Parts: sequence; C-alpha cells; structure tokens
Amino acid sequence: MFRSPGAVLVQVGPISLRWYGVVLAAAMAAGVWLATRVARRRGLDAFEMLKAAELALLGGLVGARLYYVLFAWDYYGQDPWRILAIWEGGSALHGGLIGGFLTGGAYAWRKGLPLARYLDAAAPSLALGQAIGRWGDFFNEQAFGTPTGLPWGLYISPPHRPLPFLQDQFFHPAFLYESVWNLLVFVVLLASRPRLAPAAGALFLCYLGLSSFGRVWVEAIRTDPLMLGSFRVSQLVGAVGVALALWGVPRLRKRAPAA
Repeated sequence: MFRSPGAVLVQVGPISLRWYGVVLAAAMAAGVWLATRVARRRGLDAFEMLKAAELALLGGLVGARLYYVLFAWDYYGQDPWRILAIWEGGSALHGGLIGGFLTGGAYAWRKGLPLARYLDAAAPSLALGQAIGRWGDFFNEQAFGTPTGLPWGLYISPPHRPLPFLQDQFFHPAFLYESVWNLLVFVVLLASRPRLAPAAGALFLCYLGLSSFGRVWVEAIRTDPLMLGSFRVSQLVGAVGVALALWGVPRLRKRAPAA
C-alpha cells in the first residue's frame, strides 16, 4: 500500500509549487526532447518539429480542458467562471490529443510539411509523455479506481474519496496502470519503428490504437468517468482509436513502397 505525499511541493507564502505542474512540465519536456531527436535522426526538420510540438502542447492543454468541461457541463454550466479555474483540476487526455493534433497539424499543413512522417516521429514521445504525466494524478489523489485490498492499493484521503466509497481507504492506482501501459507502448513503438518506417502514418496509428486499448481497460475501473448517457466517454473514444488502428495500419503497410 502506498500514498501520495500531497499536492504541494513547495509553499512560499501565498505562492505554491504543485507536484502536478512539475510532473506535467517534465512530461512535456521529455516528449519534446525525444520528438526533436527522432525527427533529426529520420531526416526531418528538427526546428519545425519543435515549433509544431510547442503549438500542439498549447492546443493540447486547451483541448484537454474544453473536452472535460463539455462532458461535465452539468457542473460548469452552473458556474461558468469555474471553467477558468484550472488549478482545481479537470482535463481529459482525448481532448488533449484532439487539440494537439489540430494545432500541430494545422502548422504542419501551413508549412507544407509531411504530416504523417512528423506524426510517426512524435508517436513514441506521446507515449512517453503520457507515462510520465499520469503521475500527476498520484500527487493530486485523482483518477483512481475502485476500492481494492491488493498490496499496491493507493491510499486516498477522505476529502478526495467519492461519496459511495467514504468508508474505503485503498483504491486501484489507475494512474499507475495507465503509466505502466504507456511505458510498454513506448517500448513497442521503438521496436516497431524500423518495420513500419516505410508506411507513413502507421507508427502513429499504432500508438493511437495501443494507447486507446489501455485506456478502455483502465477506464472500466475509474470512479470518476466522464459520461455520455450510460456510456463512459473515454471507452467510446478509445474504441474508435483501436478501430482506426486496426483498419489503417494494414492498409498503410500494403500501400507502402517496398523497403
């Protein structure tokens, strides 16, 4: 059993440095560093990759927030000013991916860059960034699963427990499951890169499918899912990601020029 040390890393008067921000910054830095390095090795313009990544990060942050607000409108609609209260938490991975793809993709399109090749170069860094970034949920005591008695259960303090589970102390560390899964996805992508290199876009679709598959599984045990009627939004979107990968990767490989 383990527990979070708390959300605040350093407090100086009214100013606080929060663990979530530190972890998020580390995830972004690692992802951008890896993406530019891979781009350079694959003969792509590392500077253009950096610019696209910067815009994608900004778009991803906005998209993650708007996506969460959209599916939690029953709460935010009562007090719209809370949409700006990002320090209270509330973001969604799929919204971040959509926002990042739109902004980074728009930059690549405007510059006439080979978007599929740049997405392939970014794919491993996305998986690595997710593996690191999920630890922000650990420090915030959020995005955890249902109660468990397993040895690696995560202690959740009473203020952060859902009402139906106030008497429970230890919960599935959903953040850890997703972090480990995305680390495995990162390794698989690196190993698969030489084989998929001729098929532009295939590596990115592999990332999308594998990451989505893990999210569908982890989402099943989350206690705080975004809902669309009686369906969990992340599972629906994740299923679409898996389907796109299963449909697209074989076709891209079939059309790819012989190595």
